[in-house]
Amino acid sequence: MAFVTGRRPQMSTPVHKGIMESVKDTLIGSIKGTGEIVTTVVDTVSGTLVSTIKGTGAVGTALTSTVSDVLRGAITGTAQVGGDLGATAKGGVIGVLKGTKEVGAEAVGTISTSARVLVKSAAEVGGDVGLVARNAVEGAIAGAKSVGLGAEAAASAAATGALKGAGEISQEAVGQVQRAVTGVIAGVKVVVKEPLK
Repeated sequence: MAFVTGRRPQMSTPVHKGIMESVKDTLIGSIKGTGEIVTTVVDTVSGTLVSTIKGTGAVGTALTSTVSDVLRGAITGTAQVGGDLGATAKGGVIGVLKGTKEVGAEAVGTISTSARVLVKSAAEVGGDVGLVARNAVEGAIAGAKSVGLGAEAAASAAATGALKGAGEISQEAVGQVQRAVTGVIAGVKVVVKEPLK
């Protein structure tokens, strides 16, 4: 006789769906349901990163790829429902910091990668790269303390990553991002380290 628990087996990310699609679909449903973007993105991004990294042991390049997929899914999903890409960028960086802290990943490089991916993804969906870059910096500042990082270092990493992303788009994008991330953001003086040409 079979023993029935009444519980369905837990499934990880569906086999036929990539991480990006899974995040996008989750956000579309959640944003349509609640309208709340920042908290939804933080929870979805951090949860997806933790489960994926713990499940695969992703480090180094694999971690970068996972962060990229998760954030691209977040931007794409938000764009599909006409949501605020700036709020998604802020929540995305906070979520990445929260998720990677839980698995012990290096914060500065992760912030830079996150901002780069967010800016490029925003351009892919026709979003405002300057707005996304500025909000990525705000997210880095907001999440810095939780990972034991100084706000200035986090802001610098985000601004530098955003500029790298813009450099992969166009000179016009570089100008927009540079204007958006220069100066004082959320009470922190942002120092941009020039990306390698």
